Amino acid sequence: MKTVFIKPADVERKWFVIDAGGKPLGRVAAKAAAILRGKEKVIFTPHQEIGDYVVVVNADKVAVTGDKARQKLYHHHTGYPGGLKTRTFAKLVEKHPTSPLELAIKGMLPKGPLGRKLLKNAKLYAGAGHPHQAQNPQTVEM
Repeated sequence: MKTVFIKPADVERKWFVIDAGGKPLGRVAAKAAAILRGKEKVIFTPHQEIGDYVVVVNADKVAVTGDKARQKLYHHHTGYPGGLKTRTFAKLVEKHPTSPLELAIKGMLPKGPLGRKLLKNAKLYAGAGHPHQAQNPQTVEM
């Protein structure tokens, strides 16, 4: 038996569109991360970038259950002493509409150079339109 290694340049990449309007944040992020990683392909290899491209529309209309819009907190540090900044989900969506979904997808990808490279294949848009119609994307049903 021989192990077959696929070169990332030889992999056929497809484009997928996910409509996040009214869908739970975690489910949309999990589906997008699986497509970005290439886990749905037969030739999946954990250390290679063989995943597809994902376009998420209506990212600002993603749903959170219960009282998470008010209680879920997002932290970041400015780099200065005492520089921990905290925002709620509602305020983060108000200021950066696609940020909660981007952070959720980022958390589901591997850490390190591979994860940062995979995250670049995700295109998130707050509205219903996107400029990637020329790639002939397939719609993902959730």
